[in-house]
Amino acid sequence: MKLNIAVLPGDGIGPEIVGQALRVTEAVCEKFGHELTYKYGLVGASAIDQVGNPYPDETHELCMGSDAVLFGAIGDPKFDNNPAAKVRPEQGLLAMRKKLGLYANLRPVSTFPSLIHKSPLRADLVEGADFMCVRELTGGLYFGRPQGRSEDGNTAYDTCVYTREEVERIVRLSYKFAEQRRKKLTIVDKANVLCTSRLWRQVSQEIEKEFPNVETEYMFVDNAAMQIIQWPKRFDVLVTENLFGDILTDEASVITGSLGMLPSASIGIHTSVFEPIHGSYPQATGKNIANPLATILSAAMMFEYAFELKEEGSLIRKAVDASMAEGIVTEDIASGSKAYSTSDVGDWIVDFIKK
Repeated sequence: MKLNIAVLPGDGIGPEIVGQALRVTEAVCEKFGHELTYKYGLVGASAIDQVGNPYPDETHELCMGSDAVLFGAIGDPKFDNNPAAKVRPEQGLLAMRKKLGLYANLRPVSTFPSLIHKSPLRADLVEGADFMCVRELTGGLYFGRPQGRSEDGNTAYDTCVYTREEVERIVRLSYKFAEQRRKKLTIVDKANVLCTSRLWRQVSQEIEKEFPNVETEYMFVDNAAMQIIQWPKRFDVLVTENLFGDILTDEASVITGSLGMLPSASIGIHTSVFEPIHGSYPQATGKNIANPLATILSAAMMFEYAFELKEEGSLIRKAVDASMAEGIVTEDIASGSKAYSTSDVGDWIVDFIKK
């Protein structure tokens, strides 16, 4: 199979962690006989420094012409709280989501046996938790118009807007994932208060009839926030709108005790983007200490969701599990044992895949 990907390392530790994920991708392609081609693109602060735009047209064209995008991280301290900055790295991320039509953010939440002691929850609550959060990415408060402030600055307003088409698209996708998993879908809204949530619920109830083999439940967002903590194992696939999804996915990511371990995928109309959920970690830039496992697991998601190559994705997961079981990990998750460098971890996983 021919795999054509765009590689956007981005800022901070992005180039280091993406470099290891790319090596793993190459090893898997070599093992399974796939033909891999890739090109690099500029994004984020590094793109602002070089061309003045956090998501240049050349990068967009590269992404549009690729089957998938492997992405690192965006962000640079020199832009934080800097009123003189006319353009910010994060604007590149929003532009990329909008222009590529990235409408669904997937975050799998699963536990790693060797990290359960780092979870803020009791081991018996999180052990075996394995669910997928699906967050709508292109609608809601973040993109709704009008938004702004009154002339005197004392009143501010944002508008939450959703269309039937946006809701149908994300709910159908979530049912598709539920069918491939344990056949349960939780639809999270605030339909007792919000008009947009009532549209979500109405549309979802219409679509529900098309998937009789999937158990569907509806849950208010405040209840969902509690249940994720009280009983994370009850969930299989959970779908919700943009703002709720932003908050709930961060809440869910913490319970596994491994923020630096979690991958994500953003499914798009034109192509899909695969990235770790952590940031650019500027303090570690160039030190070869950053944890590459979330990015390597994002590459596993790329094989599974962009190319439907389940066996290849599964092998990467197996390699990551093995590296953790052997203690071949970076300093952020090395408890008492020797800490390995970013490239050491990459070397070990590539070697495991080859063998």
